[in-house]
Amino acid sequence: MSTQIFNSIDAFLLAEQPAQTRFLAELVRQPSDNPPGDCAPHAELAERLLTGLALPVERHVPAIEPVREQGMISIVNLVVRHVFSDDGPVVALNAHGDVVPPGQGWTREPYGARIEQDPEHGAVMFGRGVAVSKSDFATYTWALLALKAAQRAGARLRGAIELHLTYDEEAGGVNGPAFLLDSGASRPDLAISAGFAYHVTTAHNGCLHLEVSVHGRQAHAAMPHTGVDALQAANDVMQALYAYRRTLGAATSAMTGIGSPSMTIGLIRGGINTNVVPDLVTFRLDRRLIPEESGPQAEEELLAVIAEAARACQPGIEVRTRRLLLAEPLVQLPGAAALIEPLQRHAQAVFGVEIPVHSVPLYTDARHYTQRGIPTVLYGAGPRTLMEARGHNADENLRLNDLYGATRVVAHTLADILRAD
Repeated sequence: MSTQIFNSIDAFLLAEQPAQTRFLAELVRQPSDNPPGDCAPHAELAERLLTGLALPVERHVPAIEPVREQGMISIVNLVVRHVFSDDGPVVALNAHGDVVPPGQGWTREPYGARIEQDPEHGAVMFGRGVAVSKSDFATYTWALLALKAAQRAGARLRGAIELHLTYDEEAGGVNGPAFLLDSGASRPDLAISAGFAYHVTTAHNGCLHLEVSVHGRQAHAAMPHTGVDALQAANDVMQALYAYRRTLGAATSAMTGIGSPSMTIGLIRGGINTNVVPDLVTFRLDRRLIPEESGPQAEEELLAVIAEAARACQPGIEVRTRRLLLAEPLVQLPGAAALIEPLQRHAQAVFGVEIPVHSVPLYTDARHYTQRGIPTVLYGAGPRTLMEARGHNADENLRLNDLYGATRVVAHTLADILRAD
């Protein structure tokens, strides 16, 4: 019976490849940059496309105040549910439609969804978000459509599939997956979150973002002694933080692919004019957490370093800190084997290569599911590595054969998990 289901799935997906490609191209052509995070127009497009596929779409809109606190303009979360039977597991498939801005260096139109033929890999689509992770809107949608088609052909399936299509991953996911789970809109038993490589990812880093503001007093540059130089004080604080960063390499995660904790000061703003003593300098830092670390503990260490450096600054300096984001690491939960084993098995069969289980040194929305006790892994459309797809880079691209292959893998895996016979 399993062979019949898989054959039915494969025949359906092969015939649907042109439609799946058009669906992805339309999503890529609609910008959804975050920042600025005005993502409702993309969600409305996705809703129209999904409705056109005869899929029922629920809209879940968070309150505007927390959205603005997140630094965004608009979010509409979409949920598609298909219930095969009232018994059996509910599997959520989560992908995000917000993307980082294109930046410089593109040799193709970032929103063109241009398809080029590569002599080695076949058709390749270019565009911002085509790999991270609008591709998995298409992967997961067609995996669901394939199982619906198999059910119509006589396959006995149980449980349910839900698509969670959210729009704030680049800002932390608080008003996307976390909102859906905490509001009671969904209570899945298992979850697969957007992937970007052939691997099955079971763990990843966490991340802490802090904003540090250093306040002084402005003065004419011809009489600097009459002011309090916020930039000089900020430099002293940053030097203390860089000294702290040098200590982080002493710790190494036991999980392959993670490495050591890290810290980066990535954004600095300040000053009034060239001829004015700066009265305010702000900077933001990114502290990556290995799975063995605790976010609050890492934050406490950073605040202690900053406070000690502030005490050594000249009188009149005030240093304030504000947490912008705390994303705890993703860890593998008991029960994740129900996802890992079939994903590996089917991916190896489809792609003809070994599919390792590994960890990655970044953070994703998957952690929102594991933090609520839901076994979760990352798997979706992508090449062997994220860098091959140039995710978060110029000329981001996706080999369409990888999209089609990943869709088969996800559909076969869901058929294994939900098969009633």
